[in-house]
Amino acid sequence: MNNVHVIDHPLVQHKLTLMRDKEASTSSFRRLLNELSMLMAYEVTRDMPVHRVRIETPLEPMDAPMIDGKKLVFVSILRAGTGILEGMLQVVPGARVGHIGLYRDPDTLQAVEYYFKMPQGMADRDVIVVDPMLATGNSAAAAVTRLKELQPRSIKFVCLLTCPEGVAALQAAHPDLPIYTAAIDRGLNDHGYIMPGLGDAGDRMFGTR
Repeated sequence: MNNVHVIDHPLVQHKLTLMRDKEASTSSFRRLLNELSMLMAYEVTRDMPVHRVRIETPLEPMDAPMIDGKKLVFVSILRAGTGILEGMLQVVPGARVGHIGLYRDPDTLQAVEYYFKMPQGMADRDVIVVDPMLATGNSAAAAVTRLKELQPRSIKFVCLLTCPEGVAALQAAHPDLPIYTAAIDRGLNDHGYIMPGLGDAGDRMFGTR
């Protein structure tokens, strides 16, 4: 699986295990997702460009590195992507935010778009697409296809969980796309859910069914 980065830091894996537990409450699931997203953000943004700015320390002037968060766009695939989005914004609060509304047709498992809103000037920005699950890969592939129409400088995809089928589908559509995940699970069941997975992330996050 070329261009797939598994973030195996012990804290990430610990929190993911707590999220997988079916006894985890809605509030604890949301809190853990927020914390895990912050941890993953450090790895995903490792290669963010920096520029030097002149500042005054208490002792003397210096040229110090700073990122330009306004050039970064977090794109949330609704609805579950909002859980990852909140944690990442705590790490890079100056980032811009885009939203893509997609739902999976229960019969075909294909992605159907119902909303698309992005910041202006995407050609000058780096994009990080966030969605907790990369299962069939159809929604992720559709989202990245739409984003490529705006020709951003770069695109990355971040998810908590994926499986070989999801990675294969997304890479078949977008072989140049870096994928960041906390785990690659066994595979999909007949309903397109990742196994062993953690269930439906959106339902567990919002307390719906």
